[in-house]
Amino acid sequence: MAATMLIADDEPHIRMLLEQTLEDLEDEGVTLFVASDGQEALDVIRREVPTVVFLDVMMPKLNGFDVCAAVKGDPALAGVTIVLLTAKGQEVDRQRGVEVGADLYLTKPFDPDELHATAERLLGLA
Repeated sequence: MAATMLIADDEPHIRMLLEQTLEDLEDEGVTLFVASDGQEALDVIRREVPTVVFLDVMMPKLNGFDVCAAVKGDPALAGVTIVLLTAKGQEVDRQRGVEVGADLYLTKPFDPDELHATAERLLGLA
């Protein structure tokens, strides 16, 4: 099965930066999806069942914590790896990420090279 990845962020410039950082993975057969709010992210996750999701925490409609909890609570989505990506780097936020089942927690601003390496590792391409 081909690897798929979802980038979910409500800020267009962050979404574009993430896409630019990860788009060369498409050369390795990875399909990229994007979502601009939490509800759209959840809809895409349920429809496409991506391998990896880079999920912003502060988004309209549903926040990243709620999306993560919904995904992790659904047995049909058990294989989805969720990376919370947020400007909220406080320990309480990290703890909340752990509580809702996030597989990884990265803070913004992120290092594009590090993010790319993380994506490759999670997709089994590294």
